[in-house]
Amino acid sequence: MSKSKSAQRSTQDANHHANQLNPNYGTNGTNPANGHVHGNRSKQISQRKK
Repeated sequence: MSKSKSAQRSTQDANHHANQLNPNYGTNGTNPANGHVHGNRSKQISQRKK
């Protein structure tokens, strides 16, 4: 059983990493993992332009 859990966990980690990089262009949905990673980015960028 522990093998299947570790294999499942590594698959979840790989999927999470892929989701963090994927902004889902061309869809009307959002990617929560990507939004969490890049959530504050626009605020930080706009402060530098002032």
